[in-house]
Amino acid sequence: MNTAAVIMLYAIPGFFLLMAVEVAVAAWRGHKRYRLNDAINSIGLGILSQLTGVFTKTLTIGIYAWCATRLALFELPADSVWVWAGALLGYDFCYYWLHRMGHEVNVLWAAHVVHHQSECYNLSTALRQTSSGALFGWLFYLPLAVLGVPLEVFAVVALIDLLYQYWIHTEEIGRLGWFDYVFASPSNHRVHHAVNDRYVDRNYGGILILWDRLFGTFQPERADDPPQYGTRSPLRSWNPLWANAEVYWATWLDAVHARRWRDRLQVWLRRPGWRPADVAARYPKPAFALGRPIYDPPMSAALKVYGALQFLLLLGMALQFLMTQAQLSTPTLLAYFAYMALSLMLLGGVLEGRAWARGLEGARLVGSAVLALISASWFGASLPAWARGGVLVLAGVSVCLLWWVHRGRSTSSLSAV
Repeated sequence: MNTAAVIMLYAIPGFFLLMAVEVAVAAWRGHKRYRLNDAINSIGLGILSQLTGVFTKTLTIGIYAWCATRLALFELPADSVWVWAGALLGYDFCYYWLHRMGHEVNVLWAAHVVHHQSECYNLSTALRQTSSGALFGWLFYLPLAVLGVPLEVFAVVALIDLLYQYWIHTEEIGRLGWFDYVFASPSNHRVHHAVNDRYVDRNYGGILILWDRLFGTFQPERADDPPQYGTRSPLRSWNPLWANAEVYWATWLDAVHARRWRDRLQVWLRRPGWRPADVAARYPKPAFALGRPIYDPPMSAALKVYGALQFLLLLGMALQFLMTQAQLSTPTLLAYFAYMALSLMLLGGVLEGRAWARGLEGARLVGSAVLALISASWFGASLPAWARGGVLVLAGVSVCLLWWVHRGRSTSSLSAV
């Protein structure tokens, strides 16, 4: 496992520790910053992104390595402090432009939108990452390869830039004086996630907010205009697969419906929200309204317990996937990935209260337990007798909880008749 992957694995416990601190501080101050369904969805999208990265990083890192080997203008030493500092500064500059174009070019927004879909703003939002960013994101960092930044340096500074941005996703830290002028900060980044008119498409900096000041995209947070979060076309779903696909699908439909070939291309390359006039007339969308009700399907006590338990189990599986992926065959990795994607989708459906999702989720629970017990293994990992007993207990508890959830939904439906 490479250095960057090891750093990320060690960072994961820190993410959850800081979330616990944020929850405690918010409760002490009388704030409610988290909703369980939203947090599960955000972290689930982060899990899906990390699992997808196992496959896509081979492509993106491979392209960077090829360019650094064959196109580099300079041979920079990997043991120089100045190379590391320059690489981090250069990476943050490239990130600014990738991030900005992710808001100004629709096909790039289709990937980046995932990070903005949550209508909450907390540390779990930071983990809400796209699974399709590798399609075009690598293009913006090729200048570093041409300049000769070594691959190992690039991989680590990329992770540093990403990890820095975790702590700025909170409402529990206010303005920070001079720090807000130079660096990306919680106040500056709250603006970036807001859908208020004055805040839209501002404050793209990853570590330095100086890029925004330099290129005219800076906007300070104002007390008289508190940020409201989400997107102007709200997702209104806990399905992580749909979260990644929604803008691609909407754009594809607009391209298909457009009468002119020029518009069929432009709809991918123009700013998000742009639609051909003929398509907008024939297929209108509801106008954006600030202050709309947030998406928050009701959650019974049973559903909260079930959602939390399944989330913890899937998180543990994701960690196992990441730690053992180098030893697993490609077919096993693909099968495990498909299982995880399906599981996250079904959990999202259960959290939305979908009857079809509860039925399929029950089948998943029973099928998973049966396969694990018969094969005495779990996607390449052997299961001793005590572990098989644990699988049986967890499956039994999960099925009982799911029945409790279903019974509660059925009772509520009958009461409403």
